[in-house]
Amino acid sequence: MSRSTLAKRFTDLVGEPPPTYLTRWRMTLAADLLAERDSATSGGIARTVGCADPFTFSAAFKSIRGTPSAHRRAT
Repeated sequence: MSRSTLAKRFTDLVGEPPPTYLTRWRMTLAADLLAERDSATSGGIARTVGCADPFTFSAAFKSIRGTPSAHRRAT
């Protein structure tokens, strides 16, 4: 199966393209980790969920969930 066919079938089944799904899944996992670990840093959470660059992670998290510190206070 080609990469494009797999991506199309995934999108048809899940309702969003693989990169979007992966980002959303990572941000959900990160939100759970932030809620569980009071002393966790954004950089540590980024590495745990598979984001190499903490700045990119922080920007993605902010766009989806708000700031990590605000999310931590809300939970």
